[in-house]
Amino acid sequence: MSEGVMAETGVRARTRRAILDAAIETLTRTPNASMGEIATAANVGRTTVHRYFPERSDLLDAISADALERVGHATARARVDDGPVPAALVRLCQEFFELGDVMMLLFTMPDLLTRPEWQEETEDDRVLLRLIERGQREGTIDPGLPAEWFQQVLWSLQYTAWEMVRDYAKPKHEALTLCLRTLEKAIAP
Repeated sequence: MSEGVMAETGVRARTRRAILDAAIETLTRTPNASMGEIATAANVGRTTVHRYFPERSDLLDAISADALERVGHATARARVDDGPVPAALVRLCQEFFELGDVMMLLFTMPDLLTRPEWQEETEDDRVLLRLIERGQREGTIDPGLPAEWFQQVLWSLQYTAWEMVRDYAKPKHEALTLCLRTLEKAIAP
């Protein structure tokens, strides 16, 4: 690949990322924002946005795929197979907490969660469920809590923490601390 093509690919990737990031931020605040508003937030022209995402649905598909990819990376960084389950859950929550922008958008625009990729159980879902089940076997998580219930509680706690930051100006570290403290008490055997 020539140097010019590689540079163009790098510029295209950065532009695409800038559009996605601007779309996530803009749509979280204003779910019905126009493509023009997203272009303005990304500091690009509207035609540039349409070059990357011809239709709004293409942009939403890309956001959805990006969110799943981010969850995958966060799950991998959490190293859930290392060490005791409570410590692994803390690492996982810390990693998920950093996804607040895109996850808030998913909760703000629930039609994103109805896309086919969100209807299937992912490997990341299975990783979390296995972690919960391991904790139950080891006695660090209440075995009376079904793993799927616990999974939903974890996402609900994350949402509440993100909401505290966004809507109540709670410092991020305080919101995360509250999330982790509540999680610790919720899972106790």
